[in-house]
Amino acid sequence: MRTLLLAWLLMLPMSVASVWLGHHAPDLLLPVAAILLLGLGKAWIITLRFMELSHGPRLWQALLLGWPLVVTGVILALHATP
Repeated sequence: MRTLLLAWLLMLPMSVASVWLGHHAPDLLLPVAAILLLGLGKAWIITLRFMELSHGPRLWQALLLGWPLVVTGVILALHATP
């Protein structure tokens, strides 16, 4: 229970920072990259803590952590091209 509370308390400022960055500089590459990295961090916390896959099969961990990484890479690549 304590781990979930700590994970939730970690995700709160990450969410607030994402919203703040998105509101103040939504078109610049650096804030977009920071927002996406915060999203990756939240995906990691959700996958390993809330879904309790830290002790699960490595294939599921790779799939559920790899997918946000792929989507982040595609979004950054599309955002960086003129």
